[in-house]
Amino acid sequence: MFDKLQAAENRYEEINHKLSDPTVIENQDEYRKLMKEHAELQELVNKYGEYKKLTKDIAEAKELLNEKLDKDFRDMVELELKEAEESLERIKKEIKILLLPKDPNDEKNVIVEIRGGAGGDEASLFAGDLFRMYTKYAEKCGWKTEILDSNPNEIGGFKEVIFAIEGNGAYSKLKFESGVHRVQRIPETEANGRIHTSTVTVAVLPEVEEVDVEINPNDLKIDTFRASGAGGQHINKTESAIRITHIPTGIVVTCQDQRSQHKNKDKAMRILRSKLYEMAQEQQNSEIAQARKTQVGTGDRSERIRTYNYPQGRVTDHRIGLTLYKIDSILEGDLDEIIDALITTSQAERLASGGNDDEI
Repeated sequence: MFDKLQAAENRYEEINHKLSDPTVIENQDEYRKLMKEHAELQELVNKYGEYKKLTKDIAEAKELLNEKLDKDFRDMVELELKEAEESLERIKKEIKILLLPKDPNDEKNVIVEIRGGAGGDEASLFAGDLFRMYTKYAEKCGWKTEILDSNPNEIGGFKEVIFAIEGNGAYSKLKFESGVHRVQRIPETEANGRIHTSTVTVAVLPEVEEVDVEINPNDLKIDTFRASGAGGQHINKTESAIRITHIPTGIVVTCQDQRSQHKNKDKAMRILRSKLYEMAQEQQNSEIAQARKTQVGTGDRSERIRTYNYPQGRVTDHRIGLTLYKIDSILEGDLDEIIDALITTSQAERLASGGNDDEI
């Protein structure tokens, strides 16, 4: 453990030195790469600095307590020792979390797919609500959103919507959103005031660059067709919509959101790359594949990771047993409390399962 921490501190100092070198500053690619590594190491190095200071403070306090002291001074030293020891335990836990192996996708942008499941019109309306929730959350984080493909219906919802979110650490925050989201509410058309239950599936994929996934053009079947719109709106009179079939895997991606065939093809390829990347990752780790299948499921009402109950004003995440009575603010993009709790639980589980065996 100490070797890792000392190595991180040494590397941090080495990068600091390099960043002031004019030859490095002139090389923009090298400079950006070093700045990224510097930012990644900074928190760990700062925590290690706190750890060393607290260790020194504790040793000095214990040494003082071996001497003859008047009662008031001894009480003060004992209090400071207790506070330092408590802080040291907290810092140790934080360092262990920082030393956990990083998910290589955490800093990537994401592609989010939202599809109505069980519940017909209510499911598509709630798909629209979730799309709005994620775009609001992205806005609060200073991220950019872009619709890649959508299939809206006449009542203002979506049968499905696929969109990209671009921003630092987007995948690290949103990867826990994959799964079945259940809504319980009284539809406006319900005369008897009965609560209806509907479901929506959400899949969050890391967006990948061309260098991450190599696609053989000969493996693609590309078809064009006329885009259709809800209620006769936005109907395209030219064949600008694109359907790409990846023959080896059978993955089919369509995109008709843009009026330009070229733009639709670019967006469809972005989705396809992310799907192929995810498939490759799942093949490398069958446990992860099984976990994701369990998470996303079929969209049946009995499968869910989270329930949004409108009459009670509550949102419950079933994976961690967290219930919050602020459904309105959550649907306005106030997701931090849920996402932070999911990240904390994931870190605790990884530590408990030996994700970081080093002692400190």
